[in-house]
Amino acid sequence: IRDEENGYNKNLVCIPKHYEEDLERVFIPHGLILDRTERLARDIMQDMGSHHIVALCVLKGGYKFFADLLDHIKVLNQNGNKSVPVTVDFVRIKSYC
Repeated sequence: IRDEENGYNKNLVCIPKHYEEDLERVFIPHGLILDRTERLARDIMQDMGSHHIVALCVLKGGYKFFADLLDHIKVLNQNGNKSVPVTVDFVRIKSYC
């Protein structure tokens, strides 16, 4: 996203009621995020070939994206020409200031 990007008017997308007062604009619509997540899953499957995939989730923020990405990989594994083994693990990271 460029610095001069204005985003989308918040009235053009569905926003949970409890966020309405806190938001002015939406920079990336939910549908675009879902589309890019699916594309990323396709790219991963293509790039990995038949190699084992080790998926590592950073907890406390990445779990929803991680779950969506793995769902797309699972669908590709079930419906594609090849099936790649996937191992899932989680890590919790603490940052220090």
